[in-house]
Amino acid sequence: MTYHQANYDEKLLNEYRSGNDFKFQNFDEKSLPENLLRKNLRLPSIAEYDVIRHYTRLSQMNYCVDLGIYPLGSCTMKFNPKFADKIASLTEFNSIHPNQNEKTIQGTLQIMYELQENLKEISGMERVSLQPLAGAQGEYTALLIIRKYLENSGMHDRDEIIIPDSAHGTNPASATMAGFSVIEIPSDSNGGIDIDALKAAIGPKTAAFMITNPNTLGVFEPKIKEIASLIHSSGALLYYDGANFNAIVGVTNPGKMGFDLVHFNLHKTFATPHGGGGPGAGPIAVSKKLMDFIPSPFVDRKGETYFFNYNVSNSIGKISSFNGSFINLLRAWAYMRYHGKDGMYRNTLRAVMNANYISAKLKGEYESVSGDLKKHEVVVSSENRGKRALDIAKYLINNGVHSPTIYFPLIVHEALMIEPTEDVSVDDLDRYCQLMIYALHSENSYLESLPNALPITRANEVKAAKDMILRW
Repeated sequence: MTYHQANYDEKLLNEYRSGNDFKFQNFDEKSLPENLLRKNLRLPSIAEYDVIRHYTRLSQMNYCVDLGIYPLGSCTMKFNPKFADKIASLTEFNSIHPNQNEKTIQGTLQIMYELQENLKEISGMERVSLQPLAGAQGEYTALLIIRKYLENSGMHDRDEIIIPDSAHGTNPASATMAGFSVIEIPSDSNGGIDIDALKAAIGPKTAAFMITNPNTLGVFEPKIKEIASLIHSSGALLYYDGANFNAIVGVTNPGKMGFDLVHFNLHKTFATPHGGGGPGAGPIAVSKKLMDFIPSPFVDRKGETYFFNYNVSNSIGKISSFNGSFINLLRAWAYMRYHGKDGMYRNTLRAVMNANYISAKLKGEYESVSGDLKKHEVVVSSENRGKRALDIAKYLINNGVHSPTIYFPLIVHEALMIEPTEDVSVDDLDRYCQLMIYALHSENSYLESLPNALPITRANEVKAAKDMILRW
């Protein structure tokens, strides 16, 4: 603050204290409704510690992964390790300009190169692009690669993407944006792919099959090699949605399963911040036959020198202005370096164990979907007990824990989709499951009155949906 600014602010404060009407310069009062305008503004004289305590208390009303379990299924909301945040906050990294000469950012390029190599090994693919800024953009990037590959191969008529009914909602959206038509196929009684339905959907116009494995029901597809053979024998490609990668890191990989393309959600599997409007990080990895279609450039190395390699003969072009969200890429790199192969493998096993622990604790209370054995998440239904998933979610929130994902996947009625991740203690799991059970045994009238212990009570859902106020 300059001296003049200090005087100016003091003048404003004196006007506030005197109770005089104060009007902001260059502000048109007509742009706001009359009932939202203050005629004057009086700021009280208050101690600094009271102000700090007030805003600290307000900040603690927000639930976050630093406070407790955040088991949103299919989202992998992990605890974000503070060492990664510390590294990402270093001036040496966050003050770099993306147009700097490559000679001045060798350390940064080395990190990006090592992250690419790690993701290649984790996915079983041949080349990685770090450019996509989110998981959905990674999907879109992969679909653009599929489209250009087919065009270059003389298969212009292939314009259909097959997607299972358990897919993430971004899958059909990304496919449509990339210019494809979407063919949906049902799941079988075990929650996997209905092979007969898949065979019926495959045809001369099939461009690719998009799935995540394990799927949104927490089920690992046992027939994935057969599926890969079916897709490839038809001339189409197999695409892996990496949203559920937390269940397989170090155990298996999409390359072994027969996939051609993969996208990663670094903000899910590798603990970079998730949510808040972004930016995220959604790198893609491709098999050998698709190497020359990725966004240009990627980071390469010659001897001990790192550089941007623009030699991508059939590149789809740039996806982001520069080369991805570096600060989030940096966090993922730090996470991998800290845990190493063995640590990430243990994290996978623990994530799967925690999901199965929840499944076992809730057995006999909630209706379990797709058998007892789960991977990273468990989907249960409250329909058999006459309870709404929304009401159970409000009960959990009222008792100081975050709800699971509800009403997804859409194929399960009154679905509650729980993903505990590996960083939740057994005490947290026990309390969470106990609250889930308490909710089932509560009266519907009581559940419908919740929350009653929070600053904001239950919203009128019908009014909120039908009487939307979208403009002043």
